[in-house]
Amino acid sequence: MKALSAGTLNQPSLAGSFSLGTRIAFGQTRQYPDGAERRFANEVAEGDRWTMRTPNGRTTPIAQIRPLTRGRVARQVEIERERSTICVPELREGRGAFLLFIEGDELYDEMIGAIERAERDICMESYIFAADEVGQRFADALAAKARSGLHVRLHLDAFGAGYRTFHDMGRNLEGAGVRLRWFHSFNLYRPLRYLQRNHRKLLVVDGREAFLGGFNIRRVNSRRLYGKTRQRDTHVRVAGELASLAAILFDRLWHRAAPIPAKAIPDHPTGMEALLVPSYSRHCRQRLACLHAGLIDNARQHVYLTSPYFGPGTVVDTALQNAAKRGVDVRLLVPRRGDPLAAAWATRAAYEPLLAAGVRVYEYLPRQLHAKTSVIDEEWSMIGSANLDYLSLFVNQELILLAHDRTLAEALHVQYRRDVGEAAEVLLSEWQGRGWRAHGLELVGRAGRRLI
Repeated sequence: MKALSAGTLNQPSLAGSFSLGTRIAFGQTRQYPDGAERRFANEVAEGDRWTMRTPNGRTTPIAQIRPLTRGRVARQVEIERERSTICVPELREGRGAFLLFIEGDELYDEMIGAIERAERDICMESYIFAADEVGQRFADALAAKARSGLHVRLHLDAFGAGYRTFHDMGRNLEGAGVRLRWFHSFNLYRPLRYLQRNHRKLLVVDGREAFLGGFNIRRVNSRRLYGKTRQRDTHVRVAGELASLAAILFDRLWHRAAPIPAKAIPDHPTGMEALLVPSYSRHCRQRLACLHAGLIDNARQHVYLTSPYFGPGTVVDTALQNAAKRGVDVRLLVPRRGDPLAAAWATRAAYEPLLAAGVRVYEYLPRQLHAKTSVIDEEWSMIGSANLDYLSLFVNQELILLAHDRTLAEALHVQYRRDVGEAAEVLLSEWQGRGWRAHGLELVGRAGRRLI
C-alpha cells in the first residue's frame, strides 16, 4: 500500500513537526516509534494552514482555519488522524478485462448463463431478491443446479430481501438443495445488530467468474418488464484471480466470524490490476471512505462520482472540496427523486459547501438512479454496492471493485457524460435562494443521515 501518512504534515504554529498517526491530548508529549518526542500546542494562530505532502510530492492544503477552541482543534486533529491512515494501493495498469453492464436485462441474461455453465459451486448474495419474474428466473436456475448435485449457496439480507415475503420461494429453493442463509434477522435480544445490513450484490461461479455492483434481483431493473422508467444501475463482471478472491469474501461473510485471509486484501498487491474491497477489512472499518479520499487527494484532472445517496462524512467531503479548490474538475451525480424522500433531503443538505468549493452537482432526471460508481483521471474506477453515505461507508457490509484500468475508466467516463446530459445542474446562486421549507427538510435529512 502507498500510505499518505508517509508524507509530512506541516503546521506552522505547532511546537515541532509531527505525524498524525496517534491520537494525542493537548500539551501532551508523546514518544513515537522513531524515537522522537513531539508536543502538540494548545492553540492555533489566525490564518494558519495545514498541508499534507502526498507520496507524489504534491503539497495539498487541508484547511484554512480561524482561531480555534480546544474542541475545534481536537476535531481538526481527528480529521487529519483519519486521513493519515489513508492507503491507496499500487496496482499495475489493467488490460481491459472487465465487462460493464448498465442494463438489467443484459446483466441478468449473462448471470443466468454463468449459473447454467457452472460445474462445481455457485455462491450468490443480494440485498433484494424479489419474489417476481426476475427473482423466479434466478430461483429456477439455482434450484436446477442444486438438483444436479452442485454446491449452491444463497445469502440474502433479512430486511432487504423480505424474510416473510420470500417464504414460499425460499422453501422451494431449500427443497431443491440450495443452502439459504439470512443476514441479521431481527433478534429481540440483539436489536442493534439489525441496523447493519448486507448490502452486497455478488454472484460467484466456480471461483472463475464473478459479478458485482449495484443491481438487485428484481423486475424494476428490467426494460422488458418495467419499461422506460426502469432503474438506472451499474454492474461489472470479473474473472480469474479476482473471482477467486470474491469466493473468499463470500465465505467470510457466510461464516460470519471467519477472518479475511491476508491474500484477500494484500498489503502489497504487486502485479494486480484491481482489488475487491469489502467495507470491513482486516485493517479497519473505514476502508471505503479512506480509498475514496486517497484517490480524490491524488486526482489531477477530474473526479466523477455517481451515488443514489450522499453524506460520506468529513474525510471524503473535505477531499472533494480540496480537489475542486485546486482546480480538479469534480462532479457529483445524484437522483432528483430520492427513495426514500428523507434520503434526498439528507443529500441536499450537503450541496452548499460543495458548490461553494467549486464542486459541480447534478440531479439525474429521467428515472431512479441507483448506480454507485467513481472514475478518476480516466485511470481509476470504483464500482460496487456502496453508496457515498454513512451507512455504506461505515456500517453496512459492502463490496466494491477498485481497478486501475483505462478501458474500464473510459467506459465509465462515456456513460457519465451520457447521464449528466440527462441531468440538471445545481447552481450555487440558485441554491442559496431556496425557500425556508427546503431548509427545514434538509435539517430533517441531516439529522437522520446515519439511519437512512
